[in-house]
Amino acid sequence: MRILFVGDVFGSAGRRIVREHLGHVLNTQEIDLLVVNAENSAGGFGVTPAIADELFDLGAHVLTTGNHVWDKREIIEYMQSVPAGSHERPRRVLRPANYVAGTPGHGVYEGQLANGQTYAVMNLQGRVFMASNEDPFRVADRLLEQIKARVILVDFHAEATSEKVALGWYLDGRVTAVLGTHTHVPTADNRVLPGGTAYQTDVGMSGPYDSVIGVEKELVLQRFLSGMPGKFEAAKGDPRMAALLIECDGATGRATSTQRMLLGE
Repeated sequence: MRILFVGDVFGSAGRRIVREHLGHVLNTQEIDLLVVNAENSAGGFGVTPAIADELFDLGAHVLTTGNHVWDKREIIEYMQSVPAGSHERPRRVLRPANYVAGTPGHGVYEGQLANGQTYAVMNLQGRVFMASNEDPFRVADRLLEQIKARVILVDFHAEATSEKVALGWYLDGRVTAVLGTHTHVPTADNRVLPGGTAYQTDVGMSGPYDSVIGVEKELVLQRFLSGMPGKFEAAKGDPRMAALLIECDGATGRATSTQRMLLGE
């Protein structure tokens, strides 16, 4: 089984570069499961129902998010528009599972591909340097007790490298992949851990690299130099699609290989 995970899609430039490359990659790499982190896809802050549908139309099976999930308020109604057991598109947009109980939406999705292969996607958010939320380690434990699929991909949206590495080791052998998002810089540590879990500290940003992690350089520099607040705007230059290709055994869920991708114009 071949899984493609596309890292944080950032703004219109990110959507454009993903649109440009995704069809070719899906076909040539014979991808079975496509998961996309979409939390920055609407102008760099949040995701709208229309953009979610656009990414589903490109072939995404599940969309993950993170700390910007609520920046576009209309996504809340979209995520709540179908019941918990639904397999329709709104149910396949996830928010971190370790948010406070009662938060709109869901943090895990179990599905089945056309060939009968079952899979699950879990979305978690870190606690180090991030907003307050439940312990991702123990929430992962609870969710794994309920998940029936063997192929399980975890998007860990977190700031600290140490927290991401720790969760990778903690879940090694229990999930197919632990993939970091949020920091927007692709790391070179993709590997398969001894228990059969694919790991990468951060898959990176699918968006404009002529920027400061997606934002116009001048606006970020002005904030650092002046200490004054200002409105951030998504950059557009040098877009690249960052992704990780994972090959795994569909019967056991054990990963066998990983391959980093960073595709420009």
